[in-house]
Amino acid sequence: MTSTDSTGTRSTEIFSMARNACRLSMAIALAFGASAAANAAQVYTHHVRDVVHSNVAQQVSSLPASKLMSLDVVLPVRDEAGLDAFVAAVTDPSSPNYQHYVTPQEFTARFGPTQNDYDTVVQYLTRYGFTVTGGSRDGMDIQVIGPVSAVEAAFNVKMRTYKHPTENRMFYSPDREPTTSLAIPLWHVSGLDNYSIPKPLYVKKSDYAAAHGISPDAVVSHATTGSGPSASFLGSDMRAAYYGGTALTGKGQNLGLLEFVGTDLADLSTYYKNVGQTNKVPITLLSTDGTSTSCLASQSCDDTEQTLDMTQALGMAPGLASLVMYIGSSDTAMISAMTTHSPLPTTIGCSWGWTPADPATLDPYFKKMAAQGQTFFAASGDSSTWSASNEAWPADDAYVISVGGTDLTTTRAAGPWKSETAWVDSGGGISPDGIAIPTWQKIAGVINSSNKGSTTHRNGPDVSANANFTFYVCADQTTCTANNYGGTSFAAPMWAGFVALINQQRVAVSKKRIGNFNATVYPENESGGKLTSTYATDFHDITSGKSGSYSAVTGYDLVTGWGSPKAGLITTLVNSP
Repeated sequence: MTSTDSTGTRSTEIFSMARNACRLSMAIALAFGASAAANAAQVYTHHVRDVVHSNVAQQVSSLPASKLMSLDVVLPVRDEAGLDAFVAAVTDPSSPNYQHYVTPQEFTARFGPTQNDYDTVVQYLTRYGFTVTGGSRDGMDIQVIGPVSAVEAAFNVKMRTYKHPTENRMFYSPDREPTTSLAIPLWHVSGLDNYSIPKPLYVKKSDYAAAHGISPDAVVSHATTGSGPSASFLGSDMRAAYYGGTALTGKGQNLGLLEFVGTDLADLSTYYKNVGQTNKVPITLLSTDGTSTSCLASQSCDDTEQTLDMTQALGMAPGLASLVMYIGSSDTAMISAMTTHSPLPTTIGCSWGWTPADPATLDPYFKKMAAQGQTFFAASGDSSTWSASNEAWPADDAYVISVGGTDLTTTRAAGPWKSETAWVDSGGGISPDGIAIPTWQKIAGVINSSNKGSTTHRNGPDVSANANFTFYVCADQTTCTANNYGGTSFAAPMWAGFVALINQQRVAVSKKRIGNFNATVYPENESGGKLTSTYATDFHDITSGKSGSYSAVTGYDLVTGWGSPKAGLITTLVNSP
């Protein structure tokens, strides 16, 4: 295994430059103030939370003018209508342009910001005293660091602190939507608030028991047939249950994992040593915005999520060409890197959830992934039915593949699938962000009276896999645990690994990667208002169990989606156009 630790540590020189920029930004504000007020350019996405707009969050104070802030300034795509048409065609099996993907450079040439626009924004930011620390034209972003005074002057806001309405902490936010004196609009400015702190989507059995007022021993677990300690499941057990073959390993494929915190690869080594296995896939820890790639228990850092993501992806696809952990503090910086990094990650897993100020924030990047043939899986969450207070994002975004949870039983250790029910906490339902229903969920029969889905809004999840408290986990340089953790966090990287198997075989027969397969899978499973014969060979249809407001039913449902994968899905998607 190899690790590239790009922590992006800021030198004292950069800090000095940023502090000195405090006075410079104020001077520029005076010079540009009149034109900024008269010709304020739009920033397309929202940045101010409803609790700030409505005064639900109590204002406490102002951020100090000299406090340094890290921002990621995102430029909009060119010809959005043209991009939407291209994405629709490249993901439509009936289109002659199906899977005619573009490279990151080709995407930039057709849909990315012009060099002049990109340079103009860089010049604008530096004039206000920001120091450019990262980003690229291909990534459509500019990463900068600067004092609060520069932020307020450049974006015509006041940075305030507020009392969080539901959490025992303070958060900062602009008091109004940002604008600039640029002649061109921006798409988004990441880092202007810290209202929502990203959370890993795993669950600890003791926490689950406490939340439900029961003993941990009363939590049902089917951990009786795993290959790990105390019959817990390993990543290799999931491969045996859902694939069952040996020919495909993900050879030649590059897999990416989105992580808001770094990791300690010693924990991964401990996992493999304890279970008598060996990892042969090179692993890179890539900082996308200067965030540290290290996570040590001595630093009070928890790498449980990060390590389990790796074990599940590697367990399903043990022959990958590479696995890259894209680590960052900004969602746009991480996703931007995933769309430009070489080698390009062909399949991606995200096991974190957070609440954006605007759910459209990442859509340009998700569309870019679709245009480039990348497959993005997001865990659907572990708090049952989606709601305004139980956010689903990014799993309810129309451009990602949402992964729910099941409760799996196998015939024996490292043995085949035996049975599966819905996991009681599998996240799913109707998009709480009001995201419109995608075309592939409008297919007759997909949404029906049995599954109680919406005919106007995005439904989730799309697919599912084991998420019960049945796994072996090593983390934090402490004792490894068996059957103590569960969650859709495990299921999303499993699916990312499974698609690597599909892509390996498609490449072997001179076909393109499967990309965002929802537009392919939905019509494969449902046609003319009826389930197809192919569906039974491709998916384990989960028809028992429930989670919150929804039950697992025949066909598509809002607990397990289409179900968990069978090896037949590989054959079907390899034989598809």
